[in-house]
Amino acid sequence: MIAAHVHDALRQVQKLREAVLDKRQFRGYSGPARLLGGMVALAGAVVLARFPPATPAGHLVGWGCVLAVGLLLNYGAMAYWFWCDPQVARDPRQLRPALDALPPLAVGAAFSLACVLRQQYDELFPLWMCVYGLVHVPYRTTLPLGNYLVGLGYLAAGAGCLFWPGLGFTNPWPMGLVFFAGETVGGLILYHNRARNLTPSG
Repeated sequence: MIAAHVHDALRQVQKLREAVLDKRQFRGYSGPARLLGGMVALAGAVVLARFPPATPAGHLVGWGCVLAVGLLLNYGAMAYWFWCDPQVARDPRQLRPALDALPPLAVGAAFSLACVLRQQYDELFPLWMCVYGLVHVPYRTTLPLGNYLVGLGYLAAGAGCLFWPGLGFTNPWPMGLVFFAGETVGGLILYHNRARNLTPSG
């Protein structure tokens, strides 16, 4: 009898813990949007490899287009969530986790601009991978653990590209493959996490 009561109490504590963690999770990012972003990155690499621009600046324009589409997909999905989800109720406080990612993004933009102005294009891929990996750090308590591990993967890929000889900016495959893999895995993590939370527990 005592063991049964202890078991019930532990189960209630576990349910309470899961409820608290679920409430802290950030729902603003869309798994499908992230999956599409990964496909766009791969498509960008295919196009740049098939029809290579004559200059690094041309490649930069190509990756700028990939970035624009990715931002539209992900932040468009976030805007839809913010405006249309009744649980969010258009409360700006729900967007705080997304705002935490702005400092590393701003630093990454500043360093990217400095590299472009100095025509140090070969430093851009490692920089972008590392910055995007750092963007995952603020979400380590508000998104699934797997998302944080994806961020560590981006950091490792950025460090590898930084010291890998011969990987230049005009070779689109490192960027395309790394972001395709990272966004595919990250999108699947978000999608399955969302589906699990929507499934009624017995």
